[in-house]
Amino acid sequence: MSNATVNKAEIVAANARTPHDTGSPEVQVAILTARINDLTPHFKAHMKDHHGRRGLLKMVNQRKSLLAYLKNRDADRYTALIQKLGLRK
Repeated sequence: MSNATVNKAEIVAANARTPHDTGSPEVQVAILTARINDLTPHFKAHMKDHHGRRGLLKMVNQRKSLLAYLKNRDADRYTALIQKLGLRK
């Protein structure tokens, strides 16, 4: 997948906790969410792309793990991120 449609710098700037923050769970979840949202239309058009779907499912599970980590560490940051990205609990 090309990162042409997913502008990482904008996502990092919008979700960073500090100016040079690129590794916090909020930033990682936001980047994964953008990539997942970018891939979703592809799988609606190419329903038999099972190899690509495996990568999508890995990203979804990685995001789920990061959200669980954030929820256990700081519930306020977790709820703020969920609302900001428009994800379900």
